[in-house]
Amino acid sequence: MHPDVVVIGSLNMDLVVRAPRLPKGGETLAGHAFATAPGGKGANQAVAAARLGARVAMIGCVGADPYGDFLTRSLVQEGIDCSGVSVANDVPTGIASILVDDQGQNAIVIVAGGNGELSGAHLQSQESLLASAKIVIAQLEVPLATVGDALARARALGKTVILNPAPATGPLPADWYAHIDYLVPNESEASLLTGLPVDSREQAEIAARQLIAAGARQVLLTLGSQGLLQVTAEGCLHHPATPVKAVDTTAAGDTFLGGFAAGLAEGLDVADAIALGQSAAAIAVTRPGAQPSIPTRQELAR
Repeated sequence: MHPDVVVIGSLNMDLVVRAPRLPKGGETLAGHAFATAPGGKGANQAVAAARLGARVAMIGCVGADPYGDFLTRSLVQEGIDCSGVSVANDVPTGIASILVDDQGQNAIVIVAGGNGELSGAHLQSQESLLASAKIVIAQLEVPLATVGDALARARALGKTVILNPAPATGPLPADWYAHIDYLVPNESEASLLTGLPVDSREQAEIAARQLIAAGARQVLLTLGSQGLLQVTAEGCLHHPATPVKAVDTTAAGDTFLGGFAAGLAEGLDVADAIALGQSAAAIAVTRPGAQPSIPTRQELAR
């Protein structure tokens, strides 16, 4: 299989607790549900792209444990090529501890595990997979040096490069921006990347323009229920979101990004690819969980 989309990133087992609200520091709350589900930003985006019509391959690393086996099998069942997923024998598979409140907001703690072992050398071993793709997607849940290598190699191969800078902790390395076709942060990530407040649409546009000035070709700044700003050197467009009742926002951004990439891969223009991603994300937030919430392309047509 020659993939349309190669995703380089994390595979996590999600440990999800539902509670009435998010706890304060030092507080113990009684939760009312617990579940495990396959997750990780990389794997979520791969699943979203696959369910929304793209041929997808995953490059990542898991531990030699039941979680790792389960996560890999889950991706294979989605039709995703996992030949680029390696197994590290001396670390556990990555996990994400996710607390979701009754309003659908979440707080997440991740432990990298195998994700932290993904190296530039492993990327080199997957050169033929990268070379065969149209689009390469990366995030920040694997080592930053590996992400930088991935962006540079994808650009050298002439691929469309998408970076979801999550979880962001501060500015990106300055030399990354020239490799990025689409930079896709949310408000908090855009604020951390730029050092600017992003508390309104106007502030979001200012932050996005700073990221364009840094060298990104386009910035798609997601605003949750307020939609998305598409910013280029030529101007700014606002794409409103479909109003829905959110149950769980986990993986909403990943669903958007996977749908956007699937749209680009099939030849949609940028506006239509954005609309595809937004439609998928609008369904995902009405369902609990990460990968279990991601819709198929057939569901969007209903």
